[in-house]
Amino acid sequence: MKHAWIDVRGIPAAQTEAVVDAAIHAKAQAIVSDDAELLAKLPPTILGVASGEGASQMRVTTVGDEQQLAELVRTSDDRAGWVRVVDDRTLKLACAAAVQLPHTIVEFADPTKIPLEIVLAAADKAPGQLITVCHDIEEASIVVDVLERGSEGVLLTPRSADDVFALTRLLSGSTPHLDLTTLTVDRIEHHGLGDRVCVDTCTHFREDEGILVGSYSTGFILCCSETHPLPYMPTRPFRVNAGALHSYVVGPDNRTNYLSELGSGSAVLAVDSDGRTRRVVVGRAKLESRPLLTITAHSADGTVVSLTVQDDWHVRVLGPGAKVRNVTELQNGDELLGYLATDQRHVGFPIGEFCRES
Repeated sequence: MKHAWIDVRGIPAAQTEAVVDAAIHAKAQAIVSDDAELLAKLPPTILGVASGEGASQMRVTTVGDEQQLAELVRTSDDRAGWVRVVDDRTLKLACAAAVQLPHTIVEFADPTKIPLEIVLAAADKAPGQLITVCHDIEEASIVVDVLERGSEGVLLTPRSADDVFALTRLLSGSTPHLDLTTLTVDRIEHHGLGDRVCVDTCTHFREDEGILVGSYSTGFILCCSETHPLPYMPTRPFRVNAGALHSYVVGPDNRTNYLSELGSGSAVLAVDSDGRTRRVVVGRAKLESRPLLTITAHSADGTVVSLTVQDDWHVRVLGPGAKVRNVTELQNGDELLGYLATDQRHVGFPIGEFCRES
């Protein structure tokens, strides 16, 4: 998990208490303040970082040149260095600080992320933590992925307590492990023409990965990506030929979307045959009219799962052991990998209400 540092120095006094409470409850790692009394009252679960004098667990010292850095290195056990990068000299200073200090806060004047890339590369093997100043949640979402690994933390001056919770959710960065189940095919029905969606993502799927799609909110089938060789056409390892436009697809934060709702910038969960997941970004969703077929299957406890897909041999789903199955060759009794959800859905959110789907 990335570290959330909350800077309360620039927020209105009337909001300070709410922001501090949010930081504590959201399990932020640190609060930066020039109020010694505020820092003294913090619980031991959150790091108090002082920008001025007074008792605190850590103090921030502005680093403007090599001499100041050398002095800070000698006394860095309870100090963090703050470097504002405005030119090549201060960029080199930030690189040196990130290598030598246990905590380095870096603020960039340049809105591009090239200077951050340089600091991250310079400090790649360093044991210290790099904390990047961000101006809003959107910038934080970019910073955490720079050079794939991003900085170890983000320092944000929140506009409200809501920003604190949004930042900690963003920085948690983890996606859940899903307990997949084995489904047994009951029947295959051919329907003729309908609309189906191909989900083209901004990443490569592995051979044992796909996305979870289903006609019912409580059951999904693991649809395979086009990473496996196909006759007459090249592989497209970024694509899943997912299903009819009405289908649900599982996304991050226990949220579902209809396939028809996906578009450039949406997010879905890539899921492998062992239930490991990761967030992937949709580059586009391609809707086309094609012949359709419906797969109906059941789990060991009798839960019925349904999925309507394009009626074509090159559309595939995954079975136990990551076995690739072509949908037009499925027979009664064949086993597929799926996922069962206990809650119904309302606008994609899980909700405990009565709902019958058929």
